[in-house]
Amino acid sequence: MTGFLGTLEKLAPVALICGMGVLFARRKIIDATLSKAFSEFAFRLAIPAYLLGSFYRADLRQVFNPAAIAAYATTAVLGMTVVATVARTVTRCDARATALRIMAACQVNTAYFAIPVFLLLFGDATPIFPVILLQVCVLTVVVIAIMESTGAPTDSEAATPAGGVRRGLRAAVTTPIVVACYAGIAANLGHLSVPGWATDTLSMTGAAASPVALFALGLHLGGSGIRLRGTSSDEYWLIGMKCVLFPLLAFTIARCVFGLGAPWLGYLTVIAAMPAPQNLFIFAAQYDTDVDLAASVVIKTSVVALLLLPMWVAIAH
Repeated sequence: MTGFLGTLEKLAPVALICGMGVLFARRKIIDATLSKAFSEFAFRLAIPAYLLGSFYRADLRQVFNPAAIAAYATTAVLGMTVVATVARTVTRCDARATALRIMAACQVNTAYFAIPVFLLLFGDATPIFPVILLQVCVLTVVVIAIMESTGAPTDSEAATPAGGVRRGLRAAVTTPIVVACYAGIAANLGHLSVPGWATDTLSMTGAAASPVALFALGLHLGGSGIRLRGTSSDEYWLIGMKCVLFPLLAFTIARCVFGLGAPWLGYLTVIAAMPAPQNLFIFAAQYDTDVDLAASVVIKTSVVALLLLPMWVAIAH
């Protein structure tokens, strides 16, 4: 019980900062539409600064644990297979809708949710770095490639599956977060000497990443609200898969297949328990696919994930 209460205490800042965003939006103190501005600051500057500095200082041999990466990759592949099977055979989704559901159930909100949570729970967010690279450079590329190659192409390159893959790869590897990760790894491996003023700038900017990201999420939640009536079985299935089945799958595979113990068993379970990625709605809007479903899943998994996190931490321990 002490451990459970301790986890709740550590997660209290997450709930409070996010809750303040909700309150400010509901009270009209800050317009909820400004959540995009806060999110852009976090996504394009604060979080990349944090990741760049952290990768530069990290012990990469500990961060890139082969067994842990293999366990999470296995979890992601199995999860994607399950979601694709259900989407195609049960709900009769087309390729784009299936890809969107895979993203909703098997990708996680690393930038706006996982980094703050890991800093509070473990005092270190480096364990999620391999997941960020796997998610952005592999899983997102798959989703973008499907989206690009199955709709009406906008140019000759996107008209073929290979063109969709190339387009998806370019879009994924040029995001600020991925560029920051690569730059940090390169500087670390190259033993690059970085001036003190530069590392201080990264530290100061990166320190804003967690509170700004959480506040932006709260503004978004406060402005959108949570719709309970009319929730479809498809939504319930995706929320259950993301918040319950996916972390349970990660825990089982990490422990029973790869024999992982502390601390990586806890890391992988908690990572998998993060909510659906916030850019799910962006993808849905961009490709005009299940926009309302995507928005609802992002909001509801954020709330459910926060409520269930103490349970997953206790199980992993």
